[in-house]
Amino acid sequence: MIWRSKKQNVVSRSSAEAEFRSMALGICELLWIKIILEDLRIKWEEPMRLNCDNKSSIEIAHNPVQHDRTKHVEVDRHFIKDKIESGLICIPYVPTREQLADILIKGVQNPSFKGILDKLGMKNLPSSLRGSVEDSEEIKADLNLI
Repeated sequence: MIWRSKKQNVVSRSSAEAEFRSMALGICELLWIKIILEDLRIKWEEPMRLNCDNKSSIEIAHNPVQHDRTKHVEVDRHFIKDKIESGLICIPYVPTREQLADILIKGVQNPSFKGILDKLGMKNLPSSLRGSVEDSEEIKADLNLI
């Protein structure tokens, strides 16, 4: 799984437009990963998944009709539509509460936070395993780091 945040160099008029522009950048990243896999001689025949939590963006990507409100993202729309039609990518809807990247960018409530931590495979160590300042000093002394 790859996640990254990048400042966009344009101002979006809606959240759907911002998501749509991010979708185009995400597809570029997926195509780059596919090239890396091919260089490593790893075949990936099925469509690559780009999870999205914005239904409007997904509908714009699948809609063959141009609207006035999507004219300014027309290049991205054609790029995304081409990759979907060629079978290189698929864009499934994933509800916001199931987006794993949200833990990195948003304040997540406790039940969601614990669920996301479980999905990421992160565990909270019991306090008996965490050690203390005194323990770390002993370890450093044993390793001759002091």
